[in-house]
Amino acid sequence: MPSAIVNEYFRTNKLPQIWCPGCGHGIITRAITVAIDKLGFDRDKICVVSGIGCSSRATGYLDFDTLHTTHGRALAFATGVKLANPEMKVIVITGDGDASAIGGNHFIHACRRNIGITTIVFNNNIYGMTGGQYSPTTPKFDKGTTAPYGNIDKAFDIPTLAAAAGATYVGRSTAYHTNLLISLIENGLKNDGFSLIEAVSSCPTYYGRKNKKGSAVDMLEWQKDHAVNISAASKMTPEALEGKFLIGEFKNSPEPEYTSEYQKIIDRFIKE
Repeated sequence: MPSAIVNEYFRTNKLPQIWCPGCGHGIITRAITVAIDKLGFDRDKICVVSGIGCSSRATGYLDFDTLHTTHGRALAFATGVKLANPEMKVIVITGDGDASAIGGNHFIHACRRNIGITTIVFNNNIYGMTGGQYSPTTPKFDKGTTAPYGNIDKAFDIPTLAAAAGATYVGRSTAYHTNLLISLIENGLKNDGFSLIEAVSSCPTYYGRKNKKGSAVDMLEWQKDHAVNISAASKMTPEALEGKFLIGEFKNSPEPEYTSEYQKIIDRFIKE
């Protein structure tokens, strides 16, 4: 990572980070800071909020105003921050379990309201911090400590869920496709409404070992070989897309943002 990015946006006294060797979360965290740097945002007007989980440790390393909150509640806290200070650029860092399991209700309603929050979901397909339990995004038939014979639940597609619930900007990339990930985060930050970017990560410690996915490098290679950009997918046959997953920009449909609409009600009340 370039030293300028580290010195500008990280709490260097908290480094080195404690993520496992080969974890994709450090790559994704860097992508967030690069996107912020490219956009030239005032660091003092950014608040980064996280819940509980491996991904949520990122707020401890980022040198912004940050909140490390309770499990599944990052979006609830972030909503409060945005309503209290609509000029603040609010970013939520959350995991697949944190966002779509215990935090699922907050997630769909933040999307529905189109409140101005950019949410980056670090999806490593597992509950990594608490011992490798299967999560709502663990692929069907894959294993976890709470599914030793395989998970029979259908996995959530988080971008599809977000788009259906009302998010106005939705994208997905991976820890391997870093340039695309940075671009999607940039676009999400520029969107005046709720933005969801799923960042497909890798957990070699729990998910990888339990499911015999090989080394950390093998898991990144898997992302490279199985991700297909949505722009290319339209030209591919169903057979060619078998076993693949889509990355890219899925939705970009601006609508009025929640706090600006709320302010109109306040103004109308004052006038009356």
